[in-house]
Amino acid sequence: MLNLDTSKPEFEKVVTHLKGELASLRGTRATPALVENVQVEAYGMRQALRALASIAVADPKTLTIEPWDKSIMKDIEKAIQTANIGINPVNEGALIRIVLPPLTEESRKELVKIVHNQLEDARGGVRTTREKLRQQIIDAEKKKETSEDEKYKQLEKLDKMVAEYNEQVKKIGESKEKEIMTI
Repeated sequence: MLNLDTSKPEFEKVVTHLKGELASLRGTRATPALVENVQVEAYGMRQALRALASIAVADPKTLTIEPWDKSIMKDIEKAIQTANIGINPVNEGALIRIVLPPLTEESRKELVKIVHNQLEDARGGVRTTREKLRQQIIDAEKKKETSEDEKYKQLEKLDKMVAEYNEQVKKIGESKEKEIMTI
């Protein structure tokens, strides 16, 4: 018999992935997630910025990036400029400062579209996980590992879990949309 409680991590993985994706979207506040995954060409290979520098929030609209090796300042600056994330780094010698410009109405709407696409991807992930578990429950009954009554109880419990995770996805999306649209 399938224990649905052991499958919660699969649903949690979908929610965690969504949170990570949305964190990298620019809202009204500066967050290290905006730049931490920018790929920097340094030391003959590409690396995530977070592996090369300390990224800090100086104030709600400003990020500071302090490379551990000052010789790669230009590489970091160039990587941020070419990352096409709509921000311009300012090299201040010892650190790079990024001041986030205010979002325009058009860019806010574009970000909201991206949020909606990522929410749909997350709902798809929940559906895929549900279908996999649903099939396991049905197969267990066909193999006589569980009774028909138990199958229906498990399917009902699965539906409740899916509704719970879909609600989490919805709330995360509403929160991010509100953050983006707040002027």
